[in-house]
Amino acid sequence: MILAPGNAEIGGEFLKDSQNSNPSPDTKKMSLVEKLIEKGYLKTPRIISAFRKIKRSDFLPEKLKNLAELDEPLPIGFGQTISQPLTVAFMLELLQPKKGDKILDVGSGSGWTTSLLAEIVGSKGKVYAIEIIKELKEFGEKNTKKYNFVNKGIVKFICGDGSKGLPEKSPFDKILVSASAEEIPVELKEQLKIGGRLVIPVRDSIFLIVRKNNEFEEKEFFGFSFVPLIKKRY
Repeated sequence: MILAPGNAEIGGEFLKDSQNSNPSPDTKKMSLVEKLIEKGYLKTPRIISAFRKIKRSDFLPEKLKNLAELDEPLPIGFGQTISQPLTVAFMLELLQPKKGDKILDVGSGSGWTTSLLAEIVGSKGKVYAIEIIKELKEFGEKNTKKYNFVNKGIVKFICGDGSKGLPEKSPFDKILVSASAEEIPVELKEQLKIGGRLVIPVRDSIFLIVRKNNEFEEKEFFGFSFVPLIKKRY
C-alpha cells in the first residue's frame, strides 16, 4: 500500500509525505514528476507519460503558474482547487485508465485530471468531464482545449450534478470522482461496465470499487480528508 501517513484533501488536500523538511540537494533538483516516481506514487508507464506531457501550469490561474511544481493543492476560484499531484497520482494508479477507455470524470474543475485521462485513453477513447460550477466548467474546458482534446472529440465537458453520473452515456470503463461523498452513490456503481473501476473519496478514505457482474469488490485506503462533493448549487 503506497498511501502516505497523514491527511490529504481533494479541493484542499494535503499529504504529509509531500513535504520534506530536510530535502536532499538531489531531491531539490528533481522535477515533481520524478519525485513522485522516486517515492513510488507514479508507477505505470502510460500514467507517467501523461504526467510528463500534460503540464499542470496550463491549468492554473496566471498568477499561480509559477507554483505548478509544488506538491500542494492550489486555488482556482469558487472555493475549489487544482488537486495535489501526489493525490492525483495515487488515484490514477488505482483507476488504471487505458487506451480506448470511456471514462467519466466527476468534478473536473481545472481540467487537469480530464486532460491526463484524455492523453491516456487516446483518439479511440472518450472522457466525459462533469462539473457543477458553470464558471469552472468553462475554465476547465478552455484549459483542456490547449491540448486539442475537445476539438479532437476525445473530451466532452458537461455542466451538471456529477453525483448522479451520466446515465445516457453509460456504461463506463472507469469513473473518477474528485470530491468526497457521504457514501458511494449507487448510480455511479450501476454505470460501470463489468470489470469497470470507480475511484471515489468517501469521508476520510479513498475507495476503489471494481464491478464483478452484479457484485462489487471494494478496497478502502485510509488516512485522507476531503471537501464534500457538491450535489446542487443554489
